Amino acid sequence: MLKTAKIVALATAVSAAAFCAATSLTAAQMEKTVMVGGAPMFPSKTIVDNAVNSKDHTTLVAAVKAAGLVDTLKGPGPFTVFAPVNTAFEKLPAGTVETLLKPENKPALTGVLTYHVVPGRFSAEELAQKVDAMGGKFTLKTVQGGTLTVEKISDGKLEVIDSKGGKANITISNVLQSNGVIHVIDSVLLPS
Repeated sequence: MLKTAKIVALATAVSAAAFCAATSLTAAQMEKTVMVGGAPMFPSKTIVDNAVNSKDHTTLVAAVKAAGLVDTLKGPGPFTVFAPVNTAFEKLPAGTVETLLKPENKPALTGVLTYHVVPGRFSAEELAQKVDAMGGKFTLKTVQGGTLTVEKISDGKLEVIDSKGGKANITISNVLQSNGVIHVIDSVLLPS
């Protein structure tokens, strides 16, 4: 009888473990994700924890690490990040990225990266509403201290304009994160 009780207890423990595993898998599957760079972006993860999985953001992730901004972008936020893809960095003059990644250029790199970050969580819909309410342009103050301007372009899509007049289109919007939101852009924005 003692042997039967042990078998029942073991079977119960195995069943409970299987139920827990199935329940957590279901919860992860139910989380609404957006695909970016071939990887699902989970709203329960931080900006950095998601970005490291995007094959389209390897340059950005390397730059964030070189600038020492990982802990900041894993922090509570909330942040709105305009995240340039690898091809956006390739549009910069030859050698720019390599120069910025040198340790002696960390302040400049930090300035460029924090220029892509805005305090608060702004969805594309909120940005579009602000653009309409402000007569066609909405200006945001960045963590770097400069400003970005958001405008609508064809088909209601949004464009972000830097202080030098450079333009980036939002190609994937509303990539929700636990500490903010990412909008993927096709060009690097540069501060004055």
